[in-house]
Amino acid sequence: MKSLVLAEKPSVAKEIARVLKCTGKNKGYLEGPRHVVTWALGHLVTLAEPEDYDSKYKQWNLDDLPMFPARMKLKVIRQTSHQYQVVRNLMKRGDIGELVIATDAGREGELVARWIMVLANWKKPFRRLWISSQTDDAIKEGFANLKAGAAYNNLFDAAVCRAQADWLIGLNVTRALTCKFNAQLTAGRVQTPTLAMIVNRENEIKQFVPVDYWTVRADFGDYFGDWRDSSGKNRIFNQARAEEIVNKIKGQAGVIKEVRTESKSEPPPLAYDLTELQRDANKRYGFSAQKTLSVLQDLYERHKLVTYPRTDSRYITTDIVPTLPARLKSIAAGPYAALVKPLLQKALQPTKRFVDNSKVGDHHAIIPTGQSLQLAALSAEEKNLYDLIARRFIAVLYPPYRYGQTTLTTAVNGEHFYSSGRVVKEPGWRAVTAKAAEKDESSDDALPEQTLALHKKGEQKQVKTCKINKSKTKPPARYTEATLLTAMENPGKFIEDEELRESMKGSGLGTPATRAEIIEKLLYNNYIERQGKELVPTSKGLQLINLVSPALKTPELTAQWEQRLANIARGKDSKEDFMAGIRQNALELVKSVIEDTSVYKADNVSKNKCPLCGKYMLLVNGKRGKMLVCPDRACGHRQPEKQDDFGVFKSSKSASRVNQKLIARYSDQGSITQNIGEMLKAALKEKSNNND
Repeated sequence: MKSLVLAEKPSVAKEIARVLKCTGKNKGYLEGPRHVVTWALGHLVTLAEPEDYDSKYKQWNLDDLPMFPARMKLKVIRQTSHQYQVVRNLMKRGDIGELVIATDAGREGELVARWIMVLANWKKPFRRLWISSQTDDAIKEGFANLKAGAAYNNLFDAAVCRAQADWLIGLNVTRALTCKFNAQLTAGRVQTPTLAMIVNRENEIKQFVPVDYWTVRADFGDYFGDWRDSSGKNRIFNQARAEEIVNKIKGQAGVIKEVRTESKSEPPPLAYDLTELQRDANKRYGFSAQKTLSVLQDLYERHKLVTYPRTDSRYITTDIVPTLPARLKSIAAGPYAALVKPLLQKALQPTKRFVDNSKVGDHHAIIPTGQSLQLAALSAEEKNLYDLIARRFIAVLYPPYRYGQTTLTTAVNGEHFYSSGRVVKEPGWRAVTAKAAEKDESSDDALPEQTLALHKKGEQKQVKTCKINKSKTKPPARYTEATLLTAMENPGKFIEDEELRESMKGSGLGTPATRAEIIEKLLYNNYIERQGKELVPTSKGLQLINLVSPALKTPELTAQWEQRLANIARGKDSKEDFMAGIRQNALELVKSVIEDTSVYKADNVSKNKCPLCGKYMLLVNGKRGKMLVCPDRACGHRQPEKQDDFGVFKSSKSASRVNQKLIARYSDQGSITQNIGEMLKAALKEKSNNND
């Protein structure tokens, strides 16, 4: 009997097949003496659409909401149905004795495989391949240690709950908003609170009123000092007071009242998880979160240079420690050779900042594999992202950065001036990250660093010059993808309830694997737009947040759901209780939309009139590009944004009905419009002949 191996993507399946010596090529699968390897093309099976339950749902009506199927059904995705049939037929082969799930080792990967199994009615044994890298050695080791499929039943339950929750909340609220306000509006349990954070920040910026303030700096010759009050604040909100300080110290002699020197150290940064890597790639290279994930996926699947990307852990487990020397040797090339050399000359002793079994869930941190590094084979983007990962991996194994911190307090005529400087004792891990070091994101109030010579308490210092600097208070910065990812990962600060905020530590909006997709959805639906690195809400996004229920636009609800989904995956929560709560949530959210008395004004009105009812059409993003949509849902006309030279619609489905009506309308309106009608007839005839 043979084992059927189900991978998520053709590229991964081909690598597994090569390792398993499956050389027989067939349509949709590869076969060898002991294994048949096939793939899923991502999801092949999804939840049924509303109209699959009842034909009345083909029309969107408020009276039909909420939609609560008694049992949620599955259906084959039409676009990839050919591959589903391949997998299903392989499952029914008499010589297939077991299934090996080799989809991505995570919640969504489990869902991909299990839904296929459910719909194909798989009854035979199955096991799970659970690996963190795509190297030959990892694949061989994974197949030598296949896990029992049932061990991941809880993970599958969590995945189903996530999918069904998104269906019940997303589809019900989206239909309610669309019907109520006659506009293309969408809502979701993660995207809406994420949009709300961006909108709230924009409102804070608009409402912000800048205030003038002044700072005073004195030059003592070989160093400078910044004035601070008794509470340590350096901002003076009264110009007269700033001028009074300057007049008080100008030309005066001061005395060093305090010299404080401390030995300090900074431990290495933690290794990368997906979110932290997306943040750094956005700050350093301007990569979007989705771009980082895409490039990272290539480094993982195609080049096999890094471990599993979609992880939320920044640690490794003890069983990985013996592999560290081999991983270091594999990256000892190009700019990394000299950095790796000192690590390989002694026994590695990684600390709990890197090795902590208790802080690793499904996957450990993103680190290099043992695959030999060939930098020439990487694109510029791949090199940049790999550089971040490689340097962070090396840095974690380096000693702390040690320095001496000196702080001087100089008193002049009763006013106090503070100076700060540092002397590097051991560069430690900073020597590794120096190339890609970011500027310190210190606040405006932080003391600037300078080189301080040796000074003693009681030493007299003359004020050489002093000056006043005028500034204005600044509004909070708009979100970039880097800062938005941070906010999505740690939404606790947006929650007023202290007990709930504390309980939510470790939870967030979405998961590392889905946050990039959420940001892209907000962009695609025209709720936000990119302005340079900043994310700015559109008029549509601003209005939507005013229309949705308060419960859906705060992080509490969805963060609680993510926390419960994690507990379901661990077997610590009930999927039945969770889904009962979701249905209640959906009911309340739909009710709030129906009872809303707000007005929505579309900001995407085009100059094109609907050829059927005459209303100005809306320009929206469709699955096949920009579409013009009639705002009257009773009319329902849609057409591509672009028409041909005669004004004839290129869309084949609605073209004939609309074009015939246009011809009739033009032909009935006298000689001028009759000529236009004749032109349209000729154009349609020519188009028909070309199609034939």
